[in-house]
Order: sequence, then C-alpha cells, then structure tokens
Amino acid sequence: MAILTILEFPDPRLRTVAKPVQVVDGSIRRLIKDMFETMYDAPGVGLAATQVNIHQRIVVIDVSDDQNQPLVFINPEIAVLDDTLRDHDEGCLSVPGFYEQVERPEHVRVKALNEHGEAFELEPDGLTAVCIQHELDHLNGKLFVDYLSSIKRQRIRRKLEKIHKQAL
Repeated sequence: MAILTILEFPDPRLRTVAKPVQVVDGSIRRLIKDMFETMYDAPGVGLAATQVNIHQRIVVIDVSDDQNQPLVFINPEIAVLDDTLRDHDEGCLSVPGFYEQVERPEHVRVKALNEHGEAFELEPDGLTAVCIQHELDHLNGKLFVDYLSSIKRQRIRRKLEKIHKQAL
C-alpha cells in the first residue's frame, strides 16, 4: 500500500469530472487500499479518487471513530430522499485547515458497486450522508468552497496559494 499525494485547492485538476470505472479488478482494489491508507493518514473521513489525481468514479469513506467501518463506492449514483436541508460544518483534505457551514440534504440514497464489483444500495443520513455528498461532488469537479460566497472562496484561495508559495 502507498500514501498518495492529495491535490489542494486551487489545483485545476480538482475540477476534472471523473469517468466511470469500466472493470473492478486488482488495480482498482489496490487503488482503494491506497486511498484508505491515504485518508486515514491525512487524517480524514472521506476521499475521492479525483483528490489523488485519478479521475475515476471511486470514493472511500469511514466516519467511525475507530476507523473500522470502511465504505467503498464505485460509480456511485445519488438520489435525495428528503428535501430538508441542514447546515453541516465541512472541511476537506483538498482545502486543508478550513471549515465552513454547508447546507446539504439530510437523507439520501446511494447506488454503487463495492470493491468486488457487486451492486448495493445504502440510505444513510447524518454525517455519512453529508460525507457521501461531499465526496461525490469531487467526482463531478466540485468542491465544498463552491457552496460559499465568492468573498469567502477567494479568501481561502489566497491563503492556500500563499502557503503553497512558501512551501516551494
């Protein structure tokens, strides 16, 4: 297994729309293991393949305190089951150090393939539902900062660009 490099905002590669996985094989399962290792190391609760510059529709999530409830979503499709929106404090491994309120549906249905290529459905709510929506946004080239005002988004962008320049 390997720890992968996580792209950071405003890297334009984060805006790439991911393509569906055609075959769930050993290379996809290896990537999933690497994504979990990267996510746990960061540490985070979700990671989309887009964030590690692999533009395939793969998401890994584990919102458990003990990192013992890993979920894999390959080619996920989401449907909102309840239009009730709720504010959640969101952060992102691709926007390190920033947390902002984002309004999202509370209850969703997700259809996807697991790491064995088997279809499944899940109807999460709460943090799991928010995390899934956040990670699926990544697969569509969208970041949580896109839900913020342009002033907040630009402030975050400038701060991260300054940090990136200092690191060079």
